[in-house]
Amino acid sequence: MRITQEPIRLDDFFSKGADPSCGATASFVGLVRNHDHGRRVLKLHYECYRSMAEKMLEQIVAKAKERWPVDEVLVRHRIGTLEIGEAAVAIAVNSSHRAEAFQACRFVIEEIKKSVPIWKKELFEDGTGEWVFCPEHAEVSL
Repeated sequence: MRITQEPIRLDDFFSKGADPSCGATASFVGLVRNHDHGRRVLKLHYECYRSMAEKMLEQIVAKAKERWPVDEVLVRHRIGTLEIGEAAVAIAVNSSHRAEAFQACRFVIEEIKKSVPIWKKELFEDGTGEWVFCPEHAEVSL
């Protein structure tokens, strides 16, 4: 499953070894931080259009595999309410060489931020909350 309400257990996520033909694994983990634009964040809340988000994640993974010679692309994205320090997203890309693994991993996270219907709301110390839009992450396209 790529979308989950359960915590992303990084030890479990990264425990599956790469195929012996792979000499590189590039990864990215997005964590909940305690601040944004000078405001103290207490937690995040993610919602999604699940069936479409799953489908789009599959398309992004397929596109990464078409563009780069990568063996495997693993993606998990959390939804629901997350506490500071928890993993919101985890990506691992296995490939024969590091350059392709890094490029594909970067592509996957940028595409997720840009196009997958997963929405993030920051909940602040003062009791307010704001939905976040990330146009600065729109540099990579399918």
